[in-house]
Amino acid sequence: MRHVMVMNSKGGCGKSTLATNIACHFAAQGSKVALADYDPQCTSLDWLALRPDDLPPIVGVAASKDGLRSVPRDTEVLVIDAPARTHGTEMNELVRRAETILVPVLPSPIDMRACERFMGELLELGRIQRAQARLAVVANRVRENTLVFEELDRYLGKLKVPYLSALRQSTNYLRAFQRGMSIFELPEYLAWPDWEQWQPITRWLASKRSQPA
Repeated sequence: MRHVMVMNSKGGCGKSTLATNIACHFAAQGSKVALADYDPQCTSLDWLALRPDDLPPIVGVAASKDGLRSVPRDTEVLVIDAPARTHGTEMNELVRRAETILVPVLPSPIDMRACERFMGELLELGRIQRAQARLAVVANRVRENTLVFEELDRYLGKLKVPYLSALRQSTNYLRAFQRGMSIFELPEYLAWPDWEQWQPITRWLASKRSQPA
């Protein structure tokens, strides 16, 4: 079973948006996918409850209550929506369960400062230093040609981990979320710019660079 985790200690940075879209990406490829939601607000599970029956199935796991005990044994890809405010021992325990980690970061001074502290702690973990888990960052909800995005773009580009893509602020994500769908399941005429921005992420997920050797 492959474990893909979306995490950031800062709340409200779009972890659930990334996690649900990544789960749909793998499900569309025919993988048996489970989505573990550690958020007590159950944002990802609420989205999953809206998912139409005619779309590729995804199994929900209420990880905030039961951990990962109820993950089906035949799961091929487990996408983990990690909780906010994760530090220390809890962070270490979560990272031990992942081979692939993505960190979404918003374009704001508060989020960048929080990311700097979070990444500093994350990169000190033995599992990361031993390359037993691969790590990448994604700029989220960006408005291009703004000073704050330029600042975030420079900051993420200087990190010692892959900076995969910048995802625009788009009502398509809300439109998809309200229907239990992913950005990939919206009509092409609506979502093609978002599909293009996701290509570096899906290519990285499909590559050996996103998994331990």
